[in-house]
Amino acid sequence: MPGALLRRVLQKAARAPSGGNLQPWHLVLLTGTPLQSLLAQVSARALAQPNGEISEYPIYPSPIREPYRTRRADIGEDMYALLGIAREDRAGRRAWFARNFQLFGAPVGLFCFIDRGMGAAQFSDLGMVLQTIMLLLREEGLDSCAQEAWAMFATTVYQALATPPELMLFCGMAIGYRDAQAPVNALRSKRAPLEDFARFEGFDD
Repeated sequence: MPGALLRRVLQKAARAPSGGNLQPWHLVLLTGTPLQSLLAQVSARALAQPNGEISEYPIYPSPIREPYRTRRADIGEDMYALLGIAREDRAGRRAWFARNFQLFGAPVGLFCFIDRGMGAAQFSDLGMVLQTIMLLLREEGLDSCAQEAWAMFATTVYQALATPPELMLFCGMAIGYRDAQAPVNALRSKRAPLEDFARFEGFDD
């Protein structure tokens, strides 16, 4: 995959909204030998420690209250049903989850970091720049998958990438071309109806 294409995407994505124009994102893109080295290290670590290392931030709130708990459970069950992996097949589910750390076979990995001095508001900036990157990739005919699962092995990522100590890993992202024949790519997540999350007042229509 041409580096020039990805540089063009990131240059455009840098215009994403940022509170106070802090632009708190720090991105590392890998392919080829550097990427394979990282994947080998993290995959080995995941095999030895499947529950992950000490997470630096909670990926999900604990406990998750409704309706969020059901939403998370439903998307998992829908995905595994498409994959033909039964609820009781714990080994099969672990094996599928471990594919996160192979970027699902994608040829490029993007890793998003944030300065440790930033706060919760700046995490929203990360979401905006990552979504912008993903939309621009689609414009270029590419696909992507944002993966917070990488935060489970931040320590190994830091070591492999010689990450400066002031940066914290937020997520990874697989970048490549979608396999239209893969069952998982038929998944369409259920979304809440509009009235569950939006309120309109003062409109005529």
